Amino acid sequence: MNKGIINVSVLLLLVFQLNCLWAQPPRGPYVISPVVHEDNTVTFSYLAPEAGQVLLNGQFQSGNVPMLKGEQGIWSVTVGPIKPDIYPYSFMVDGVTVMDPANVSFFPNERFKGSLVDVPGKAPLVHAMKNVPHGSVTYEYYPSVRNTTGRVVVYTPPGYNSNPDQEYPVFYLVSGTTDTEETWFKVGRANLILDNLIAEGKAIPMIIVMPYGNVEATIAEQYGLPKPADPARESEEGAMRAAQFETDLVENIIPYIEKNYRVKADRQNRAIGGFSRGGGQTLRTAFGNMDLFAWVCCYSAYLPQADMEESYRHIFLHPDQTNEQLSLLWISVGKDDFLYEDTTSFMEFLKSNDVDFTSHISEGGHTWMNTKQYLAETAQLLFK
Repeated sequence: MNKGIINVSVLLLLVFQLNCLWAQPPRGPYVISPVVHEDNTVTFSYLAPEAGQVLLNGQFQSGNVPMLKGEQGIWSVTVGPIKPDIYPYSFMVDGVTVMDPANVSFFPNERFKGSLVDVPGKAPLVHAMKNVPHGSVTYEYYPSVRNTTGRVVVYTPPGYNSNPDQEYPVFYLVSGTTDTEETWFKVGRANLILDNLIAEGKAIPMIIVMPYGNVEATIAEQYGLPKPADPARESEEGAMRAAQFETDLVENIIPYIEKNYRVKADRQNRAIGGFSRGGGQTLRTAFGNMDLFAWVCCYSAYLPQADMEESYRHIFLHPDQTNEQLSLLWISVGKDDFLYEDTTSFMEFLKSNDVDFTSHISEGGHTWMNTKQYLAETAQLLFK
């Protein structure tokens, strides 16, 4: 009788395994993409047997590049050599933009979903993973506006956990329009940049707090509302959103960080910086709270003269006081950046009113390739 029970059990197991096999979807060929070659050319591949056209779009090139359909429906193209850096890219499949499903490295963003390709240099770049002591990256959740839960990514430097009595300065680092709290970490590689600079003795160990700059989107998401459209840069709605972020940072994020991390809680040990929309939020927050921040880093952004005259007259009407309060006011932009003229006009306005600042005009455009360099340069100046 026991033997019969065993045989029935084995039969049922075999039937279950066969059903599982039949239930599996058909699998296509295994695709490896991207492949970075020794000469810095890169091969991209995408499986789409039924597609009529596949194009490669990437910030390492101008325009879209047609891909060729090969065996088993795999489209591929080799481009370059590409200048060493980290670049976003995507595929356009019959007019639809898609990420590279063969690549686990992606660009965190609210709207477009790009993949990332890392083209290494012969000498390690400032954002490269090196054999140095590494800090930690933590995802934090804090009480935010209107009873929502906000999100920040926090970098603590090497030695933070092993030196329980040491306190650190804090750099609040904000990303751009449609970027998320992860973008400075996953695209800007802020953690690796600081690891490398600290190991070389070029930067002071610091905590970096990377918030999500779109408070209104968080409110909509958690209240089950449609995602709000992005306001025009110089609009009343845009100014309101910036003020909303300022309130969240000052009243919620900073108190949360200073309660839960070992920080030096004074203005001389607080810095704020940001890229694009985050750069505008940086300027508004810093100029509106001069008692909180002594270090201000604006990457590819500006404030309109009308806003300066309406809301921040104290900055240029009393330049001596401003210059004494700010240990650093850094403004940078690329020559091909679509905000180049606005940013340089902002620089001229400050200069004409005797407000001291450090300017940096680089090559290139409104890209994270530039922004990583801006971070690397300013991180070496902070808190010294």
